Amino acid sequence: MRVAAVDLGTNTTRLLVADVEHGLVDEVVRREAITRMGESVDRRRILLPIAIARVRNVLVDYRREAEALGAERVLAVGTSAVRDASNGEAFLGEIEWSYGFTSRMLDGGEEAELMLRGVASDRPLGAGTLVVDIGGGSTELVLSHGDRLAWAVSTEAGSVRLTERYLASDPPTPCELEACTVAVRALLPPLEPVAAVGVAGTVVTAARISAGESTSVHRRRLPTGSVREALDLVASLPLRERERLPGLDPARAPVIVAGLVVLDEILARYGLPEIEISERDLLHGAALAAAELPDGSGTSPSC
Repeated sequence: MRVAAVDLGTNTTRLLVADVEHGLVDEVVRREAITRMGESVDRRRILLPIAIARVRNVLVDYRREAEALGAERVLAVGTSAVRDASNGEAFLGEIEWSYGFTSRMLDGGEEAELMLRGVASDRPLGAGTLVVDIGGGSTELVLSHGDRLAWAVSTEAGSVRLTERYLASDPPTPCELEACTVAVRALLPPLEPVAAVGVAGTVVTAARISAGESTSVHRRRLPTGSVREALDLVASLPLRERERLPGLDPARAPVIVAGLVVLDEILARYGLPEIEISERDLLHGAALAAAELPDGSGTSPSC
């Protein structure tokens, strides 16, 4: 069955069109746009009209592409920014009405479960593997028991949220970086993972900065030392220079420092020598969930 999944993230809006059969996800098209939907949500607890407009502009193209590729069902999932905003539910209702997508607001546990399903859709996970999903508004930490979720927590260590709270200068001052680091450290629970897998934009970007190019990094292993080197590099550069770094999407440059602070602290906190990169994540889990929707779900605008 051909389906489409849309991730309405705090920093990015993403599309996956895929063929799903027997628990396997075969990618057809994947798109990503940095829309900053979570702009000021941490402070104001509302999705701003300009941020909603940025997302809607992208969704017009996503709906057109999903229809052109023959997606039978479309599921759009909202995560941290949608959860935190007082108008988040209304926003999802508007998305259903305007674009014909089935929508679902995910709580932290549901987000973790879908993310783990996505990661496990093309590879087995060993017991005690920590799966790390650093988003714009939150970071999900999931301990796997094989391909099953053994434990999960959603923290407020998101790259957009931390940037707005702590990193006001360009580039960030040592004092700001220390405050951000201390805040992240306080959010990490005691765990004893034996290995780690990282998903989503921050982790993928760390690997691409380390490689010096924008290329596929799926299943690549990134040493802890390389994460620290990437953090030191991006934190030392003003935004204008950071935007020109090989491997870094310029639109992600404003929040990458905070994202790498989170990744660096996770690896240090749990004594992990490296992290494996997975380019399969929540979006692939959402595609599996889309295939499980009732017939006729999310196929055409209801207007």
